[in-house]
Amino acid sequence: MRSLPLHYALHSGRGIDALSPRTFHDIARLRQEVFVVEQDCAYLDLDGRDAEPATTQFWIERHDEESLPSAPTVAATLRVLDEGAREPGLHAIGRVATAAAHRGNSLAAALMEAVVAAYGDGPLVLEAQSHLTGWYERFGFTVAGAEYLEDGIPHTPMRRG
Repeated sequence: MRSLPLHYALHSGRGIDALSPRTFHDIARLRQEVFVVEQDCAYLDLDGRDAEPATTQFWIERHDEESLPSAPTVAATLRVLDEGAREPGLHAIGRVATAAAHRGNSLAAALMEAVVAAYGDGPLVLEAQSHLTGWYERFGFTVAGAEYLEDGIPHTPMRRG
């Protein structure tokens, strides 16, 4: 698994109660900054799926020496949903986001590697923004359906395993 740059740390927690209220707030805020504000997609990010007991959040925090002991910054995040009702063992990756100030540090790649390591050979699906299908292919995902528009952005279903 890839090593993170200095001052970054990867975390995960299964179930919303595994996260501090501050951490979940910062994850939700980052998702809103990226998807709702930056990408101009008006949608309800807090859709109830984060509160499901089997949902696992993965996130990377940045700890700045000069700002210690203040709270770390959530620099990147994604969530994994249990989709076992659709197909036994199936999990869906979504809400993959990196803060603009932290892009270019391979944080999303580190998150994806952590998910692949955690879920092994079990089936994983995601709905990739179409321009990122090649990037997701690096982690063993293949196109699994036709491209479609979501909030005016082309997306492509992908699957691993």
